[in-house]
Amino acid sequence: MQQFRLSFLIILIAIVLASCATQKSSTTATQSKYSEDLTIWRPKAEPIINDANTTTSSEERKQTTYVEPKHAVNKQIDVVLDSIDRYNLSRNYIEGFTIQIYTGLKKEDALAAKKQMNAALPAMEADIQYSQPNFKVKVGKYYNRLDAQQDYSEVKRFFSSAIIVPEKLPITN
Repeated sequence: MQQFRLSFLIILIAIVLASCATQKSSTTATQSKYSEDLTIWRPKAEPIINDANTTTSSEERKQTTYVEPKHAVNKQIDVVLDSIDRYNLSRNYIEGFTIQIYTGLKKEDALAAKKQMNAALPAMEADIQYSQPNFKVKVGKYYNRLDAQQDYSEVKRFFSSAIIVPEKLPITN
């Protein structure tokens, strides 16, 4: 067994030493270098001739006259924009979001939720809405969901059943 280990060790050392030996450079590789003339494929730059007659200054450029467009759609767009404006003026609300902290059948529970909300977060004012047969307590008026999400994280600490709901917010003039 020792004789096997010794022969294995000698073979291993021989392999390591052989792999560490420097390689001889071949003379054929250095004698045949690659070369090719690619100048015919390069783009040719044309020389710029600057005569006394040709000027490129911005002051001396020819002024162009105004040309009225032939296919203008401004009048058609104005009609559409006016109709959109009239529609927006007739609407008394805008689509938005609010945070609903309570919904239920009992008015006493809704009043208690409003009182608890005002005590916990006095900066936010809670409103009670009644849509038969439920009472709903809602907080805040937000134009987009991201704004509502910021306050929702604070409200969620006190009211675990709070949710963000879409709502039509009245427009005040």
